[in-house]
Amino acid sequence: MTTIQADPATDDLKALAEQAGRDLEDASAPEILQWAAKTFGKRFCVTSSMEDAVVAHLASRAMPGVDVVFLDTGYHFPETIGTRDAVEAVMDVNVITLTPRQTVAEQDAEYGPKLHDRNPDLCCALRKVKPLEEGLAKYDAWATGLRRDESPTRANTPVVGWDEKRQKVKISPIARWTQDDVDAYVAEHGVLTNPLLMDGYTSVGCAPCTRRVLEGEDARAGRWAGRAKTECGLHE
Repeated sequence: MTTIQADPATDDLKALAEQAGRDLEDASAPEILQWAAKTFGKRFCVTSSMEDAVVAHLASRAMPGVDVVFLDTGYHFPETIGTRDAVEAVMDVNVITLTPRQTVAEQDAEYGPKLHDRNPDLCCALRKVKPLEEGLAKYDAWATGLRRDESPTRANTPVVGWDEKRQKVKISPIARWTQDDVDAYVAEHGVLTNPLLMDGYTSVGCAPCTRRVLEGEDARAGRWAGRAKTECGLHE
């Protein structure tokens, strides 16, 4: 019988993540990102859906020139691509755009058109999850904009945790923030936001799978509306 040997480096990273999650639970977002920059250097990146550039802005202060990874699924709203281009132009960050192995047309030819309607999990796996896994290969840690108040599925998000799927440290510096905190930061620093946030969208994903949110719904209710699906797979 084959015995699988543990990777000491991975074990060390996991232990580091778990300890940091405890130590930094009450730290501010800038302090968390300063820790990440000091600990990982160029092995650290920020991921952004370009819903807003809050975490990218925070990270650029802790680590000027930080890599900001963006997934161009081929299904984004024009406003989202425009936000990415604006972030790249005006912020001290290095935007890296990841794309799936297949174009939308190539995917349609293999799986049939509108895979997102028939099998959204597979569509997300092909156009989001796989490209991100490949794009994160050179990093030890990645930062997200996840917040605990966004939905019940994100209520226990640690500020620093372990991404078991990708075997990396996962940092959510604004996990404890509320929408009011985000709005205040955007207003104070003039941070770029996606124009769709002013048009009834509170969470911006791919155009075919995103709608405006109705009064009383949680922030992510407009994603895959009418389905049991609540996450694309990037944060599961």
